[in-house]
Amino acid sequence: MFRKNSFAAILLGAVLASAPALAQEGGRSEAAVQAFGSFVKTTTDNGIQQGASNSGGVLASYRFFFSNNHGVEVNYGYSLNTETFGLPAGPLGVKANQHEVTAAYVYRHPLHAFTPFVEAGVGGLVFNPSDPSAAATQARAAFVYGGGADFNLTHRIFLRAEYRGLVYNSPTFDLATALGTDRVTHRAEPSIGFGYRF
Repeated sequence: MFRKNSFAAILLGAVLASAPALAQEGGRSEAAVQAFGSFVKTTTDNGIQQGASNSGGVLASYRFFFSNNHGVEVNYGYSLNTETFGLPAGPLGVKANQHEVTAAYVYRHPLHAFTPFVEAGVGGLVFNPSDPSAAATQARAAFVYGGGADFNLTHRIFLRAEYRGLVYNSPTFDLATALGTDRVTHRAEPSIGFGYRF
C-alpha cells in the first residue's frame, strides 16, 4: 500500500510541477494511453543467467510543449512478468508487478499528417513481487530513451506508435540465493495507442 501511495504522490507531484508552465501562452498539452510489449534482455554473468518473461502492459503519458519542437513528458507504466534466475541450485522465477515512472525531454518535428519525435530522460522502476513470500519489493533507477511518431486522425486525436528503451540494474528481490546477481540490463518497450491534444 505504501508503494502505491508513493507512486501516486510522485506522479501527482510531476504533474503539479508542470502547472506553472501550463499557464504560459503558446504551449500545447497531450495525453496518451498506449499498450506496450515488454522484452527484457537475457544476460549471463559468472555462469548465472538472468532475464524476464515477455509480457505486456499499459503506459499513460502527459506531454507539455514549450514550442512547436521542444517539450517534456511524464509517464506511468504498469506490467506483470516473471523475473528469472538460472542459479547453481536450480532455476528461480519471481512473478512481480512492475511500475515505471519516468520523465523525459521530447523533441518533435511536426509535419502535415504525422509528427516524428525522440525522447530521453530518467525515472524509476519498482518491482513488487507477488510470490514467493520471502521476496522483497525493490526500486531501481532507470535511463529511458525512445522515439516514434504521432499520426493525426483529427486535429486533436492521434495514433501514437513508439519505441522506448529502459536501461537499469536488474532486481534481486533481496533473496539470499539471488544476492549479487544483479547487473545492468535493457528492457525494450514497443507500444501503440491513442492520444488527445488540448
